[in-house]
Amino acid sequence: MTTGATVWLTGLPSAGKTTIAHELAAALRERGRRVEVLDGDEIREFISAGLGFSREDRHTNVQRIGFVAELLARNGVTALVPVIAPYADSREAVRGRHAANGTPYVEVHVATPVDVCSVRDVKGLYAKQAAGELTGLTGVDDPYEEPEKPDLRIESQNQTVQESAASVYALLSERGLV
Repeated sequence: MTTGATVWLTGLPSAGKTTIAHELAAALRERGRRVEVLDGDEIREFISAGLGFSREDRHTNVQRIGFVAELLARNGVTALVPVIAPYADSREAVRGRHAANGTPYVEVHVATPVDVCSVRDVKGLYAKQAAGELTGLTGVDDPYEEPEKPDLRIESQNQTVQESAASVYALLSERGLV
């Protein structure tokens, strides 16, 4: 069986996590890899429906996603997880679950500055927050704890989506995960 792995792409809203994940997924599929993208918005709709955005609910959401990712990864799938996961302890718990099961886990920090994210504003969240229609926006009026030692740091504002995906692919290749 092919080795699976979880690749967790963490960063602010509109940092480019999902775009990079889909680009990487296409590259992996071209090479015959089994890949799933666990999009945070889809997970919230189906697996974490009913959860809010309190610290506790965000932690629960991340743990649920981490469980599904680890389950896929230990069964030979590369699980790409473009999810904010704003709290370091939540991400570390997911990493710990993977380590306990001997499942490869890679953390990628898509370190796009908030001013760039607010210009991209894919979902209109920054505009709503600025207009006073939204509170609790990660990285603006709710905390985002940047990873201290990610396996890879991508500054998406300084490279193309293809270059960002290629850097993740190169790391996976270096670790024997592709």
